[in-house]
Amino acid sequence: MEAAQLGFLSCGIADAVPLHDDARRLEAWLAKGYHADMAYMANHFDLRIDPTKLVPGAKSVVTLLCNYFPSQAQQVGVPKIAKYAFGNDYHEVIRGKLNSLLDMFRAVAGAIEGRGFVDSAPVLERAWALRSGLGWIGKNGNLIHPKSGSFFFIATLIIDFQLDADPPFATDHCGTCRRCIDACPTDAIVSPKEIDANRCISYFTIELKSALMPEGFSNRDDGWVFGCDVCQDVCPWNRFSKPHNEPAFAPIPEILTSGREEWLKMTEESFKKTFRNSPLKRAKWTGILRNISALNGETTS
Repeated sequence: MEAAQLGFLSCGIADAVPLHDDARRLEAWLAKGYHADMAYMANHFDLRIDPTKLVPGAKSVVTLLCNYFPSQAQQVGVPKIAKYAFGNDYHEVIRGKLNSLLDMFRAVAGAIEGRGFVDSAPVLERAWALRSGLGWIGKNGNLIHPKSGSFFFIATLIIDFQLDADPPFATDHCGTCRRCIDACPTDAIVSPKEIDANRCISYFTIELKSALMPEGFSNRDDGWVFGCDVCQDVCPWNRFSKPHNEPAFAPIPEILTSGREEWLKMTEESFKKTFRNSPLKRAKWTGILRNISALNGETTS
């Protein structure tokens, strides 16, 4: 299949219809303020729930999974980086693959209009993955594939061409397991499938714009300076995770081996040079400095 040729782990298709049930769940989550200061989560609500607002005449939503599970682990004791950020920025990597997939569709079916999205537009990726039969939503809020776990990116291609839809994933295989809930260092999983960003390490180390960490956070962050993988690391389904074979996701050496002091000696110029193609750019050098300093309780309010 074309998606496999481009290196995608899995592919599913759903009809492009409004997501009414997901809209209600999103509204309830926003009403509780669980999006913290991420105001963009409340923006463009109509676009999030209706694919035809993003691609006029949309008929099919193609959802693709792209594996990022690394073959190498960070050395013990170094500042922790979420696995998805070990290599190059996934937005650029996957966007190119989506454009190639759209070209493949056009080569077969003629004139097709469509747009690809990778975690940077108002698209409910997990909802579409569920509708496309790619897995279920775990208690940690992540999509879980029964044969691959959850260490993958979710990409979406919305097109104005009718494809045969796959049956939605109808079962939940988390059962009574609550390892992710119990393991979360900051109790951010307030109930199954419901995450409060106001408590989430990923939010504080990536999205938080303040120069200061909130009081007490540094005592609970478990060494993370960009993102957090705890709820995925403890998930039994990730025993099925296998290393990716995408060269662009090969780990940047400094992420695997640099200790706290080496990070602190890095200048803003050297940071920009080393991580010019990395997701770490999102937090900026000032954010990374803040996060590393907070490991010892420094620069907190």
